[in-house]
Amino acid sequence: MLSIVLPDDSKKELEEGATAADLAASIGPGLQKAALAATINGVPSDLSTPLHDGDDVAILTAKQPEGLAILRHSTAHILAEAVIELFADVALGYGPSIENGFYYDFQTPDQITPESFEKLEARMREIIAADKPFVREVVSRQKAQEIFADQPLKLETLDELDPSEEVVVYRHGDHVELCHGPHVPSAGTIPSDSFEIARTSGAYWKGDSSKQMLQRVYGNQFATKKELKAFNEMMEEAKARDHRILGPRLGIFETFEEVGPGLPLFFPNGARVVRTLQEWLRRDLYAAGYEEVITPHIYKSDVWKTSGHYDFYQENMYFFTVNEKQETDGISPTLKKSEAGEGQEFGVKPMNCPGHVLLYNSDLHSYRDLPLRYFEFGTVYRHELSGAVNGLFRARGFTQDDAHIFCREDQVIDEVTEIMKLVDHIMSTFDLSYEAEISTRPAHSIGTDDMWDKAENFLKEACKQRNIPFDINEGDGAFYGPKIDIKVKDSIGRTWQCSTIQVDFNLPERFDLTYRTKDNSTARPWMLHRAIFGSIERFLGILIEHYSGALPLWLAPVQAVIIPIADRHLDYAEKIAHEMRAVGGRVDVDTHSEPMRAKIAKAQEQKIPYMLIVGDKEAQNNTVSVRERKEGDLGIQSVEDFTRTLADAQI
Repeated sequence: MLSIVLPDDSKKELEEGATAADLAASIGPGLQKAALAATINGVPSDLSTPLHDGDDVAILTAKQPEGLAILRHSTAHILAEAVIELFADVALGYGPSIENGFYYDFQTPDQITPESFEKLEARMREIIAADKPFVREVVSRQKAQEIFADQPLKLETLDELDPSEEVVVYRHGDHVELCHGPHVPSAGTIPSDSFEIARTSGAYWKGDSSKQMLQRVYGNQFATKKELKAFNEMMEEAKARDHRILGPRLGIFETFEEVGPGLPLFFPNGARVVRTLQEWLRRDLYAAGYEEVITPHIYKSDVWKTSGHYDFYQENMYFFTVNEKQETDGISPTLKKSEAGEGQEFGVKPMNCPGHVLLYNSDLHSYRDLPLRYFEFGTVYRHELSGAVNGLFRARGFTQDDAHIFCREDQVIDEVTEIMKLVDHIMSTFDLSYEAEISTRPAHSIGTDDMWDKAENFLKEACKQRNIPFDINEGDGAFYGPKIDIKVKDSIGRTWQCSTIQVDFNLPERFDLTYRTKDNSTARPWMLHRAIFGSIERFLGILIEHYSGALPLWLAPVQAVIIPIADRHLDYAEKIAHEMRAVGGRVDVDTHSEPMRAKIAKAQEQKIPYMLIVGDKEAQNNTVSVRERKEGDLGIQSVEDFTRTLADAQI
């Protein structure tokens, strides 16, 4: 008999030769039906895998992320099978599971278009109905080369396998894939109404722009038809909230082809919102003991060489050479060209940290000076591929609410805890729920084991002190230190990565940062990077979609529009607008010669929180007729009362 250890540490006795499928059946008919695969001693495996005495085994279903990923990957294979049958001369790339579904890359002279989707889905469902098994087979390299003789992309992948690695193929009827698996037991395990072909795009083979362009076919897939329907409804809602559409429509930002991709320009409304966000956060940062600094947009390349960006981040940066003209006034005519700065290379900053490090290093520091907290609303520029640029979410030029904290080791937990408190304040203000993810030491990193262990434990302890749930993302920290990423959830359930808190062992070492300890020795400070909004532009894009453009009163670029019924009421409208602006209210007067209803409709479309209607009666009584964008008519209010409403809404 075999003794198998289950996830709850209980044990199940099975006969010799039993498989993971037998284990699922022994637990119960419900699990037997729902089982897709298993993890055996932590390794994802097919249900047909034989078990051994003492194995730790967990049965995977579509309710678990790992099980759903296997379901999606198996469906990608079904898609490949259908494409080979329906299109000519198909070369297969590969087809992984991804968030919300799967994709597969193909090379074919035929165009796979949306008009093909219905036919593809129909053929996939026929393949699923045939319910043929997925069969794993280990083959020799020679055998694999014979199997994929007419599949050049598979042969290329085969050639790149480590010589010591076994070659695994999966057979599904006559269709064969070079794949490590695992897969669901048979095609019939896949619910035929749980997926749909969603879209196509171009994709370079293996993401390398020097290689051939393939056709990538995406599919959406969930565990059930109900979940797929809910996802599609969310996506329709997301389209209606798309900040790339709402932003220009609301006069917040626009991108222009002549400027270049990823470089948004902000209209007055957008500038108001950005400045309001900055002023709000600036006030809280000063109260928390931060000091504001301003650093230039460009530095000589020497700075980037010292920081390491020149060697490790150069492809994402913009560099240029300065050839300065030699002046005769005030400069010796014998001055060498090098002294005049001719031919010096400069880099546009992709990050603010080197400037803050230089400011720290410009003076001597004692343990009594720490923590030292520098913050900056610093605009940075990064060379993103034009195809990756996405409105405000991924831009080439953006502003970070950046801060760097230089502290002693015994201060790290308190500093991270205070940052988390600030995160909570910001996110709760916008009704954004969130969780944390702590990324730990990657395979290639700097720093001692002791430093990494301490830093990771400091981050965990800070989350625990703030009662913030966190996941561990093993091995995904930066090479220079672990980090906390804050994942927020918006009003329609989408998750966004915003705030980051990062420990840095690299820059203090590279720039030789020090402070004098209590016993008058020299020590290296701990350095924390942190951004709450992250990119202010990206955070604004999230807010636009979170609120569907209807920003809260305190943040709205125009808080109220005054709508005179007739031209004779314009003077009164301007008079009360002046009073409201005097308390900080952001108020416009609609002076256009349009019917009142048209003006109200326009204000509603612009998501303006309040519309103030003024006519003879209002002018005579110093009142306004108030309409709120959601609640509609709120009746008559005195100008004094409504002005107080605006005053109370200022940051």
